[in-house]
Amino acid sequence: MDSNQENKSLMIFIILLILLFLASCGPVVLSSRIGEPPPSWFYPNRLEVVRYVYFPEYSFYYDLSARTYIYLDGGVWVRRNVLPTKYRHVDLNRARYERIRNYNEENIRRYHEENNAKRGRSNRTATRSNSRRN
Repeated sequence: MDSNQENKSLMIFIILLILLFLASCGPVVLSSRIGEPPPSWFYPNRLEVVRYVYFPEYSFYYDLSARTYIYLDGGVWVRRNVLPTKYRHVDLNRARYERIRNYNEENIRRYHEENNAKRGRSNRTATRSNSRRN
């Protein structure tokens, strides 16, 4: 076996060790912002590129890159570092959220209009029929 072949084998072995180490480290989030970890309520179970998280029950977004909440305030989409008072009681560690994959644009309004605008705030307010058909 020549030294070139040995170097290739060693390199493959090192790469495999690094991949195994990274796989055992837990959740990994790819973000354009280096430094701060994601919020405590956001734990992906795999490597993924996600910029926005949507809380359908409350109809607001969180931008993981900018570390801001995005919500409608008087018909205008605003970005804030903290949630408004009406949402401060929400335990985000227990709240249901959806990862918005494959959308990295700044304008969340367009995404919301195309995907979530007709969903309503919650299914708890939907009218239900109590009549049964036999």
